[in-house]
Amino acid sequence: MRRAAGIRRRGIAAVAVLATVLTAAGCGTDSESAGSRATGSTDSADPGGKDTAPRAPASTLTWEFEHIAEFSGDLTDVAVLAADDIWAVGTENNGAPNAHLLHCDGTQWKREPLPEVLGPTDYAPVLEEVGEEALWLRPPTYEKGSGVTPWARWDGTRWSAVPNPPPGSVGDFEAADPEDIWALSGEQTAEHWDGTRWTTTRLPYGASDLAVVGPDDVWAVGSRSTGPGTELSYGERYSQPVSMHWDGTSWKSVETPQARFEEPIPPEPSAGLGQVFALDSGEVRAYGNNTFNHGEVENEPADESIRLRWDGSKWVEQERVPGGCALRTPVGQDDEGLFLDGNWYLTDDGRCVKIKRHRLPVSTGARKGSNQSLWLKEVHRVPGTDEWLGAGHVQVNQSGDPFGAPVVVRLKRGG
Repeated sequence: MRRAAGIRRRGIAAVAVLATVLTAAGCGTDSESAGSRATGSTDSADPGGKDTAPRAPASTLTWEFEHIAEFSGDLTDVAVLAADDIWAVGTENNGAPNAHLLHCDGTQWKREPLPEVLGPTDYAPVLEEVGEEALWLRPPTYEKGSGVTPWARWDGTRWSAVPNPPPGSVGDFEAADPEDIWALSGEQTAEHWDGTRWTTTRLPYGASDLAVVGPDDVWAVGSRSTGPGTELSYGERYSQPVSMHWDGTSWKSVETPQARFEEPIPPEPSAGLGQVFALDSGEVRAYGNNTFNHGEVENEPADESIRLRWDGSKWVEQERVPGGCALRTPVGQDDEGLFLDGNWYLTDDGRCVKIKRHRLPVSTGARKGSNQSLWLKEVHRVPGTDEWLGAGHVQVNQSGDPFGAPVVVRLKRGG
């Protein structure tokens, strides 16, 4: 769900102003004091302020400010164990290793250092919920190291070392429960935790994402550079989408539709799946792209989106969805529909809704005429409720003093 990224620079004057904003709004409250009423201002998917899809009523879905942090930077992750136990990872824009934690105990947000057991790190660590009562904090995928790197565990009271973290550099991490965890630990390697030990399994092809449907029902997707559809007449390779399934015994390759541009094929073509998502119903969907090396020829074709659905026996094309939701991928699901990247929402009855948001208060240094965009890295449901929280930053583009304000937002439904 870490999709969005944006400009992360900020002027010194704005830093001083932002430090004066309300930064400890009570968790679980409607923090109206932290922002003005929702407007039609821009967001991460719509920097020009234009909408391409029909909107639901204006007040149906709105991201409201739950917390505006007192530093210039970003919130790269959020995890929600309970309404009074919420964590976020923050990074500052000062050019030095500076990742830290923010914690909400149900009353206020407090800044905390990274756990000592995690050891030194130059990058922001990643939060992973493991069951309903435990939270793991791990090194990021791109922090390579030999052997086993330390992980930290929050049990609701304190941080301690994870006794048996998975080996190697972990990519996607999916915990169905504390005794059923899957993690990608290499291009063709997956690790499984059964509550006692990690077991290494080999994947048929390289994988980029995992989805756990059940104990003996796990999917992985990626791309392959060998086999049908990968060879072109002039010797160049055309990578193809691939999917793999774990049936409780082994990983097996599953026949996956090939992708191919019409002739003349553009230079350095490649196709692959980058995301697999399991709906609450058990239905599995996969998303990817068919692309190429742009800028080498004239009359280039457009990149093609790959959107597949497993119907129980084979992959088929997903049904088309309207407007701004057409090319979006899911980042969460509730009882009424899917949250999509870029702050869109697709209802179960097929309506595409733009999630509105507040503008930052002027006390942060954001001018009234500034162009503001909300970039969320993660969205999570508060356990036992229908409340949703998101974390990221609001990018403020304005003459002479652009900046990013780290924020936690809460979804408000209806008027």
